[in-house]
Amino acid sequence: MRLLHTKTLELSEFLGSNIPPYAILSHTWGAEEVSFDDMNGDRGTTLTKAGYRKIRQCCDKALLDGFDYLWVDTCCIDKRSSAELSEAINAMFKWYQNSAVCYAYLADVPSREEPTSKNIAFAASQWFTRGWTLQELIAPLRVHFLD
Repeated sequence: MRLLHTKTLELSEFLGSNIPPYAILSHTWGAEEVSFDDMNGDRGTTLTKAGYRKIRQCCDKALLDGFDYLWVDTCCIDKRSSAELSEAINAMFKWYQNSAVCYAYLADVPSREEPTSKNIAFAASQWFTRGWTLQELIAPLRVHFLD
């Protein structure tokens, strides 16, 4: 499992039972997501991508919550490797289940919205319409919604 260090934004690989406590991000993909190649390439270009802000904010939140590591699908999986991508897809539920906390990032909900069933923007978020987010909602013990 590859994790992003929340202070340095460097990727580290962990095997077997040596995986440290980590937070995990659940989100819907938008324009300019940060890839594995971006994290290992020219950081100048990466910093200008829209997806970088989301990752940086989640790293900051994880740091505040006491976590040194964060898992983000867009940049922790090398999608050029079909074997790695297949392995990641098969392990996804377990990775969410083993996370200390899941940050569900609702990009389309205004910052001032309170996450209650009465709030239309929260309930109508694109995040709730995506099939893969179901496992990301039920697998972790703790889910925190972020905007």
